[in-house]
Amino acid sequence: MLTDDDLLHLRRCVELAAEALHAGDEPFGSVLVAADGAVLAEDHNHVAGGDRTRHPEFALARWAAANLTPGERAAATVYTSGEHCPMCAAAHGWVGLGRIVYVSSSEQLAGWLAELGVPAPPVRTLPINDIVPGAEVVGPVPGLADEVRELQRRFHGAA
Repeated sequence: MLTDDDLLHLRRCVELAAEALHAGDEPFGSVLVAADGAVLAEDHNHVAGGDRTRHPEFALARWAAANLTPGERAAATVYTSGEHCPMCAAAHGWVGLGRIVYVSSSEQLAGWLAELGVPAPPVRTLPINDIVPGAEVVGPVPGLADEVRELQRRFHGAA
């Protein structure tokens, strides 16, 4: 079940994804939130420079590992515009982060990209729980997912 706070953080993820798009990057954004609701860190994609591992979820996992105790990590929530890819899900699991709340699913993204004629990525899209079986995962969020779809459409140059 989504709370008003969840929706607030998810909206910020969509804003970060739009910022990435404006910067010429793929539109993905993520926010790391402590158990008390404090925003700890946020980021968006930085893959345009050629390093395809510079996803915001991966960056937040590394930030959490360096800055939070294991208990703080387990109590934190990662909000993101798109469901974690397998690399980011694995980082999330290895670091021991808590709940994941996403706007659009990997399945939705794969469908949208296929509709736009974009080749499939080199890494298979999988649900987070296929990578991190015990993770608490919430998503997708229908109304906001339409906004993410539009950002993807704009990034891939569809009319």
